[in-house]
Amino acid sequence: MATVRLTAAQALVRYVSAQMTEEGERFIEGIWAIFGHGNVAGMGEALHAARDTFPTWRGHNEQTMAHAAIAYAKAKKRRRAHAVTTSIGPGATNVVTAAALAHVNRLPLLIVPGDVFANRAPDPVLQQIEDFDDGTVSANDCFRPVVRYFDRISRPEHLLTALPRAFRVMTDPANCGPVCLAFCQDTQAEAYDYPVDFFAPRIWHIRRPEPDQRELDEAVATIRAAEKPLIVVGGGTVYSGAEATLVDFARRHNIPFVETQAGKGAVDWEEALHFGSPGVTGTGCGNQLAAEADLVIGVGTRFQDFTTGSWTVFSRPGRRLLSINIHGYDAAKRGAQPLVSDAKIALEKIGAALGRKRFADPDFKARAAWYKTTDGLFAPPRGNELPTDAQVIGAVQRQTGKNSVVMCAAGTMPGALHVLWRSAQGGYHMEYGYSCMGYEIAGAMGIKMAAPEKDVVCMVGDGSYMMANSELATAVMMAIPFTVVLTDNRGYGCINRLQISTGSAPFNNLLDDSYHVNPARIDFAAHAGSMGAHAVRATSIPELEAAMAAAKTAKVPTVIVIETDPGPGTGAGGAWWDVAVPEVSVRKEVNAARAKYEEMTAKQWLGN
Repeated sequence: MATVRLTAAQALVRYVSAQMTEEGERFIEGIWAIFGHGNVAGMGEALHAARDTFPTWRGHNEQTMAHAAIAYAKAKKRRRAHAVTTSIGPGATNVVTAAALAHVNRLPLLIVPGDVFANRAPDPVLQQIEDFDDGTVSANDCFRPVVRYFDRISRPEHLLTALPRAFRVMTDPANCGPVCLAFCQDTQAEAYDYPVDFFAPRIWHIRRPEPDQRELDEAVATIRAAEKPLIVVGGGTVYSGAEATLVDFARRHNIPFVETQAGKGAVDWEEALHFGSPGVTGTGCGNQLAAEADLVIGVGTRFQDFTTGSWTVFSRPGRRLLSINIHGYDAAKRGAQPLVSDAKIALEKIGAALGRKRFADPDFKARAAWYKTTDGLFAPPRGNELPTDAQVIGAVQRQTGKNSVVMCAAGTMPGALHVLWRSAQGGYHMEYGYSCMGYEIAGAMGIKMAAPEKDVVCMVGDGSYMMANSELATAVMMAIPFTVVLTDNRGYGCINRLQISTGSAPFNNLLDDSYHVNPARIDFAAHAGSMGAHAVRATSIPELEAAMAAAKTAKVPTVIVIETDPGPGTGAGGAWWDVAVPEVSVRKEVNAARAKYEEMTAKQWLGN
């Protein structure tokens, strides 16, 4: 057997760079790295040697460089991914939040953090977390609950089994998620005679599991017996590449549909059977259909509580739940009738079995009325008052087209965008599985890396911007242009509204309601400009639109700052969300909110 002598780090880099997609591209396009003790000597040397063929990008924060990697994978529909490597200690644990984000969203990410010395000679090494009762534990064990596969590489030959397992997970459509290979720092530098054929290019095929015939027959019979079915389009529809199949299925059988946060953008908003969104951030017409549906057909959705209005919006007595999902865990949630299958295959087979079966028309007048209502919400202010978030969204909508992607993650904008944004197919990117503040800037960069031809618009509030903005400097350095619309409402406006709606007094959310000695005055335009971005301060909706138009030709990121009113919500759509209200309080507002809470919890469907 022919062998080649390499360090373990060199072997990892060589193997990773040889794993290919069905389209003939590397599955892991490149790696984000912040070097420190624990990875600078081993992984750093190996990546330097491969720098001309396997790119290394330098981040400014371990969590946010991982966010960029995750956004790239999401934009690539899980067909390609990035890796990240960090030092031992805080460098590694900074990525735990990003790993959780990737896990919740079922997205591939290869995490290679440095670890303690396998030989324990310098034990405890700098930044080592010591478990007083378990000598095998390190800080990297924090990754175990938030990754799909965890391994600790403490011998060079461990790579021979660990690396194929890692790629199996990342390319498995059912079990896809992040992988952590905790890489002992002395092991990285240790040499081993690896089989040459271990590094031969390998193509990883994304399988399309077909449904069990019995489950398929039962699903067809259930749909055929329905009177008012409604399809809920989830992210699995997009990852399956089933967008066109779903439209054809809906049109052929005249079944309306709504899109979750992950599914939004699967179908162009102008499709007549597209009724917007369901649940807490649902459109008026979408939630009307949800209330009337006797059969809810989930396609690649995990039925998160925002989608279901904490299980109150699908409220018709006796309604059924049919869940088409590639993973049995998601397919069987809440007592749903499961159809475990790839979404595209399932829709094709169900459609063929249904033949010419068609259902009665949905309420198209309600759909038209909804969009007429939102036209009014998009209109600019008539006076000098601060614009609402809906009015900012209207301005952004007017300045974007079919080639644009709007993205966000946390705060006010995710809900507002879900209910109001009119997305072209592929024009929406929302991280709402984990709703992680600080994803936005890095995520926009990752999307632009995945789709350089797209006009990427990042919608971010001042709260999320303050949490994580340093990858703006990375995007400037790497000449990755995108547009950031930064809405400054002086704090956490979304949670402030939630706080008030549950009867509490405004407290610790808006800056003026938080403990302070000096009033906060943050110049976001100056801050963004200091990192090299093109920064603009818009004082009106027309100025915002002009700045957005100018940003389309920029070579670096453009940050447009506009002050907004923190008080109003979207003013349309929506449903109840289960946020527990205190049972005992001296505030009459809390007691009133508790009474409403008990009224709504009585309406929750508590099926399996």
